[in-house]
Formats: sequence, C-alpha cells, structure tokens
Amino acid sequence: MTATTDAPVRVARPRRAKGDGQWALGYREPLNANEQSKKDDNPLNVRARIENIYAHGGFDSIDKADLRGRFRWWGLYTQRKPGIDGGKTATLEPEELEDSFFMLRVRIDGGQLDLRQLRTIAGISTEFGRDTADLTDRQNVQYHWIRVEDMPEIWDRLESVGLSTQEACGDCPRVILGSPVAGIASDEIIDGTWAVQEIERRYIGDPELSNLPRKFKTAISGHPSHDVVPQINDVAFTGVVHPDHGPGFDLLVGGGLSTNPMLAQRLGAWVPLEEIPEVWHGIASVFRDYGYRRLRTRARIKFLIADWGPEKFRDVLENEYLRRKLVDGPEAPAPRTPGDHVGVHRQVDGSYYVGVAPKVGRVTGTILSRLADVVEAHGSNRIRTTAQQKLLVLDVAPDKVDSLVAELAAIGLEADPSPWRRNTMACTGIEFCKLAIVDTKNRADLLIDEMQRRIPELDEPITVNVNGCPNSCARIQTADIGLKGQLVLDGGRQVEGFQVHLGGALGLTPGFGRKLRAHKVTAEALPDYVERVVRGYLDHRRDDESFAEWVSRADEEQLR
Repeated sequence: MTATTDAPVRVARPRRAKGDGQWALGYREPLNANEQSKKDDNPLNVRARIENIYAHGGFDSIDKADLRGRFRWWGLYTQRKPGIDGGKTATLEPEELEDSFFMLRVRIDGGQLDLRQLRTIAGISTEFGRDTADLTDRQNVQYHWIRVEDMPEIWDRLESVGLSTQEACGDCPRVILGSPVAGIASDEIIDGTWAVQEIERRYIGDPELSNLPRKFKTAISGHPSHDVVPQINDVAFTGVVHPDHGPGFDLLVGGGLSTNPMLAQRLGAWVPLEEIPEVWHGIASVFRDYGYRRLRTRARIKFLIADWGPEKFRDVLENEYLRRKLVDGPEAPAPRTPGDHVGVHRQVDGSYYVGVAPKVGRVTGTILSRLADVVEAHGSNRIRTTAQQKLLVLDVAPDKVDSLVAELAAIGLEADPSPWRRNTMACTGIEFCKLAIVDTKNRADLLIDEMQRRIPELDEPITVNVNGCPNSCARIQTADIGLKGQLVLDGGRQVEGFQVHLGGALGLTPGFGRKLRAHKVTAEALPDYVERVVRGYLDHRRDDESFAEWVSRADEEQLR
C-alpha cells in the first residue's frame, strides 16, 4: 500500500508582458544602447562638436558615441576600410571595419536642384570627395572619402545654396521623396511640391522629431506613375481624385523592406494638399510615442501597423493627435509598374523634359559639372534626381532637345538606354559600406554590359536590383530579379555570390520576390544565370505576361 500526501497546488502567476519601450505607455527609460545615446544628448547637437572640436582635432578626437551614432543625424557614416573582405563583415568590431573617412549624404527633398546647387554639389565632390557623387534611390547625392576636418566648409557651401545634410540619416525624418516631374507633367493629378517643402521647412531639424524609434521615410507624389515607390515607404501621400472634393492624396502607412518586408497599408483617408504637413506630423508623432524602442529589429513603423492594423492606427491618429476626423477617400489607381521618366517627354507648358540613366546611379563630380554646363547651354536651370537613381533635365525648348540628348550621351548620361541599363539598380556595396558582404556597383555594371551583348533584343522591362547585404537598400524584394549579396561555397571555398529573389513587383500587383530553396549563384556565374532565366521567360511567356507573372507560375527548375 502506497502512502500519499496532499501537496499544495501552485498556481502559476501570469507573466507580465515585457514592454516594447513605447513612450506613450510609460516606458521612458532607454532599453538599448541606441536609445540611451539619444537620451544622453539630442543627436542634432553633434554638429557644434564637429565644427568646434572634431574638425580641429581630426578623426582620433571624435567621441565614439558621436562617431557611431549621432554623426548620422548630419548625414555622416564612417566608410569601410579598404581591403576587408565580406567574410569579416559580421566578425570584426566597428573600429576594425571603419576607415577614418566618411560617407556623406546630401538630402535633396523632392529631388529638386537648380544649376547653382548642382555646381556646388559637383565642386564638393571634386575638391573633398575624390570625385565621388553617387545618386541614391532616395533622391540623395552620396559622397565618399570625406574628412571630418572639411565638414564646416562643406556645410557652408551647401547651405549657401539652400541644401543640407541635416537628418539625411539617423532615427529621424529622412529625405522626402517627391515626384521629379511635379508641376510640369501633363498627366499629373496634383502637384505635391508645396507639401514637400513645407514639411522640410517646419519639421526637419525639429528636436521634437529628432528622436524617433528608427528611420522615417516619406514619399509624396501626385503623378499617377507611382514614381516615388509609395508602397514601400513609412508614410506616403499618393495623388487621387475624390469624387466630391477633387484632387488630393490617398494616405498609406507602414511600408518598408530590409529583412522583414511589408507593403504600406491604406488608412482609407483622403488628404487635401494643404493638410499634408499636419497629417504627416501627426503620423510621425504617433510613431515617436507608440513605436517599439526595445528591439531595433522591430522599431520601424511597419511593425506597429502590422500589430494595430490600419483602423486602430487611424483612430489613434485622429483622436489623440489631429483631434478631428479625416475624410474618407478612394484608393489611388496604380500603374502596372512604377515610372522612372527616362526619355524625352512633353511638359504641360510645351517644353520638354529629358530623363537620363547613369549606370546604377554612379556619377562623379566631374560628370555633374559637365552636366551643369550642358544644361545651362541649352537654356535650362532645373535638374531633378529620381527614386530610381536617374536624372532629369527640365524646361528644354523643342528645338534644343536633340542637341541636349546628344551632349548628355557624350558624358555617359543616356536618354535612350538599353532595358538592362535602364532597369538595373545597385546599392553602395563592399567598396564603401561596412555592412556589405559583396561588391555591387562594379558587379552590376559588368552584368549590364554582358546582358546588352547577350540579350540585346529584350522587349519587356526586367528590373535587376543588386544589394550587398540583407538590408535591401536597393529594394531587392520588389525587383523582377533581386540579388542579395552573401558568401557562397564554390568548390569548397567561399566566394562572393547572391541569394536570388524572383518576381517581385510594385504597382498594380505588388508583392515580394520568390526565393528558391537553397539556391545561390556565385558572382562569376551571375551573367550565365540571368541569361538562362530571362531566356526561359522569353521562350515560355504568354501574351502580355510580365516577368513577375511568369515567375509565379513557372516550375522551380525553370528558375534555377
């Protein structure tokens, strides 16, 4: 017979949910080093130290919390030390990876430049940046080889012509994308330029918005071509006509790529032009107060939207921040694919604009200076950058178009590029970026040359986006062929290569590319692979079927 005793029953207490660092819920104490750094000192204050201390003491005088944190709020990142291969990217400490030179971003809100600004950008490149001046897919210009000693002079020159590097990087409102054909396109729904400029004037540099949980990307365009890729921005205002109120903007929130890609969601609201700055400020404030600050990997606004849903987000925005209801509105119509404005196009005033394609956004100060000369000689004073690493020249008289196109081509800026050149994009890559694993710009350049030679007859645009790491600065998940850099095994040794994403798209049928299980391509084999998969599409497509549509139904073996 077995004796038993009655033991007390322990009731498990419900575990208290761990806070996500949301200020509005009372979590004001920093939960990670980045949050602590921002609390210790507003990052905007670092400019005074750069001008008064670091520019005189040089690189070795820079406080590390400023160097690897607050410098970003003024557009500065340390660049990668030459000669460090991609295998060491994740294993070396920051001080082992970084050079004593900087990458510097010049924010160009709305992509709008005049000749004086263009010449200033070109001059800084040649004098201080070893002739580097890449065009980014955020309408910025990006320099390399910048010394901290030169920053006061660089700021003086930029600001004398109305340009800035303030909040070009960091946990703050980044450059505001705007349609490069705002105010001139004959098919534009509404010109959003005033809103772009007003947000910049009111809020860029505002200490109340300089400490957001993470970066905050904005797109505003009244052009029907979705030329600012609104579906992958944190907040986007896209032109649409309301049946009762006329032209205005559809409102989307919560887009973004990187390692957890999400498409922006409609709030179901219609916003008139004059209300955009107020609504934008409300959304940024919701993000500031309710955004997740505990984990950097969950700190973008897309995660808040994913958890709350658009209905709750709109309710909080209206009731707690705007103190009024927004007008319900229709969805903005989407094009089959986003527009890039390359080529010759008639403006609403009878003049023309000309869009040209550098190779994967790579230009130089020398090229930009020659561009300024060509533009001026043809009677224009307006240049635009785009969200596709392209350039536009506005206000060209009809009788000067042919001459302009020819002179632009002579400096490497083509208005009638091959589909391969027009539709290939690349991030900075291992040449300068501390996060990168592989080369991108040079690899993409070579790929364009090979594809132009191998498949010159391509008659359907196929986008090829090349990225040096998983962070998707080149938007790999939304490309027809997205290439994510990584090291792969080839004959038992590690070499540069790519994980392939196929069939991504934005526009009418947005979606993220299909990843093939365990499928990697070495950098050397990349031209053969791209040729093989594109020829498969050309041979097996149905009438009017896009590459993305074909990929969605193709057998996996056809895609390898």
